[in-house]
Amino acid sequence: MKRLLLSALLLVSLHPAEARLSPLATPPDWSRLNVYQGTISRTDFVDLLDRVYAPNGAWHDYITVTEAGAVIRTSGEPFVLRFAPDRASAKAPVNSWRPRGGLPHEEPGKPLEGLRIAIDPGHIGGPWAQMEERWFKIGNTKPVTEGDMTLKVAKLLVPRLEALGAEVMLTRSKAWPVTSTRPGQLTKAARASLEDKKADITAESLQKESERLFYRVAEIRRRAKLVNETFRPDLVLCLHFNAEAWGDEKNPKLLDENHLHFLVTGSFSASELDYEDQRFEMLTKLLNRSLSEEVAVTNALSKSMTAQTGLPPYLYRQANAIRINGNPYLWARNLLANRLFTCPVVYVEPYVMNNKLVFDRIQAGDYDGRKEFGGAMRKSIYREYADGIVDGLLAYYSKRSL
Repeated sequence: MKRLLLSALLLVSLHPAEARLSPLATPPDWSRLNVYQGTISRTDFVDLLDRVYAPNGAWHDYITVTEAGAVIRTSGEPFVLRFAPDRASAKAPVNSWRPRGGLPHEEPGKPLEGLRIAIDPGHIGGPWAQMEERWFKIGNTKPVTEGDMTLKVAKLLVPRLEALGAEVMLTRSKAWPVTSTRPGQLTKAARASLEDKKADITAESLQKESERLFYRVAEIRRRAKLVNETFRPDLVLCLHFNAEAWGDEKNPKLLDENHLHFLVTGSFSASELDYEDQRFEMLTKLLNRSLSEEVAVTNALSKSMTAQTGLPPYLYRQANAIRINGNPYLWARNLLANRLFTCPVVYVEPYVMNNKLVFDRIQAGDYDGRKEFGGAMRKSIYREYADGIVDGLLAYYSKRSL
């Protein structure tokens, strides 16, 4: 076995990789993966790569697998991961988060007792919504701003989940960035990002890329640091609303399409794995075995959200996502927001904001009881969303002591 690993190590060493990092990423500390030595068999490792994390051979240029272990290409010495001889002898990975079976017993009337949940209300909203391109407006109606909408849902969830025994943390509690970085500080990083993408560099493109790095990269990285180092939850819920292309934000297209889906980390392409930080983050998620918990929670949530909303599943037609475990609502996709959180993450995408009926419901705001929309009496869209989340969490985590 040692001879096989040595041969693979020599093979990889003949082709040293240059350090290539995603925007604002820091070089990964590969030694942090040593806690996963002997925690996975070769069969399971390759299966997870092929089936979820890097399908269609995307990993082959970066990971060499032998019977004894895997040799992972890095910008320095290759990292060697030793396999367990078989699944039965694999050690359990040591993580900061706990699966359902590792939570303390429930207390009477507290079915979520001991569960630590971080809620990430997607985007920023408020005065930043237009920069984020999560804003549109029709005439004199109220603007539709996703960041403000996700925060409304999060604030409805907090007291309800706490009353059920959960400890709940928000990555943000207002329509303001968590990061202290601003676009003006990111011009150098924006130039490097445009050069990496072989895009034209102009004053306008630098400004747009600086803004994108602020709200889509620096902001998410700061939230991930908060979750991974301070909150250390058992589960992260990333709350979002979906949208189809709406064209002019001041004269948007309202459509009939409306749907629901959930995302977990996976479906890394070869070009994405060429970035060393993404290689490291993919392997962290694979080795800490968060997938099984993500799938189990999502299976419960997809049933409860479908019951509440009546929405059909979204169908990805692009090659950047793959369906997982036969659930038509569940897809794996490589997003910064779900790969950086090292614990189980469920990324929720209900409703199309520029759907005609959804738009009317957003304009109605939050309210008690029900109002008529499209010939049916409906809760506020925010309470319907929150009810679907609570019902799903209860379905999965309650009665675990029986």
